[in-house]
Amino acid sequence: MFQAMAFQINAELQYDVLMQSTVLLSIHALATQNQTLQMESFKVTPGVKWEELPMGTGENRYIRLDTGDATKLEVSYSVMAETRHTMVSHEEIQGIPISEIHRSAISYLFPSRYCQSDRMGRLAMKMFGGIDHPYHQTVAIADWIFENIDYLSGATNEETSAYDTVTQRAGVCRDFAHLGIAFCRALSIPARYFAGYACNMQPPDFHACFEACIGNRWFIFDPTRLAALNGLVRIGTGRDAADAAVATIFGQMQMTGMSVSCVADEFQPLNAADLAGRALLIEP
Repeated sequence: MFQAMAFQINAELQYDVLMQSTVLLSIHALATQNQTLQMESFKVTPGVKWEELPMGTGENRYIRLDTGDATKLEVSYSVMAETRHTMVSHEEIQGIPISEIHRSAISYLFPSRYCQSDRMGRLAMKMFGGIDHPYHQTVAIADWIFENIDYLSGATNEETSAYDTVTQRAGVCRDFAHLGIAFCRALSIPARYFAGYACNMQPPDFHACFEACIGNRWFIFDPTRLAALNGLVRIGTGRDAADAAVATIFGQMQMTGMSVSCVADEFQPLNAADLAGRALLIEP
């Protein structure tokens, strides 16, 4: 069952530039078969050189900026994005052996910088190994994270990994996603990082979730439960946040301001009752 919704997105970033820097920016929504874009606008501080790097369909979009002589950098982005998601009955979701997993998902089985699944295998098996279906394992993982990890702003930083999060039992959406990915990979379930916008999320911000590949289809999970799954707009995906960071800075800059909004007319968020017995796909 397909459902479509249009979202108005606006994002603004402000930085003090402490030395000439190059920035790889990832705030543009993806244009894909199931996510179409209209009225897209991107503006930067006058005099700052920028270019959109070449991309293929469904791949992350990056803007490369050179601050030059600018001492302040201001970026604004807006777009109307229409997404189409799919509801799937649990009965239709079938696990498959690794020998049948599509080759595009294989790289998402391996440990990565922030998702050290190789260090979490014993814990994952102890907690979730007795569940006999990969989809239900992933649901149990997302539920466990929500129930056992405190959502606490400022508790972590850009160096925090999934192994740190399961030890410290606190983090933000990025950390919740990394932990979900690490547990899934430890159970031989391909999993990837989802970076995006979230409709009506409070407080407004960029948002991170994770997707698990089950039966060669990517199902979305948000262990923070801060965002409605049908209100997500994809910016990018990757092995972890290193592949889909909002800004990767080569140089020295300090963020001084940020505002993000994602709204839709007559948006009806899916709740637990709506998702009972069903899963959600947000395919590129």
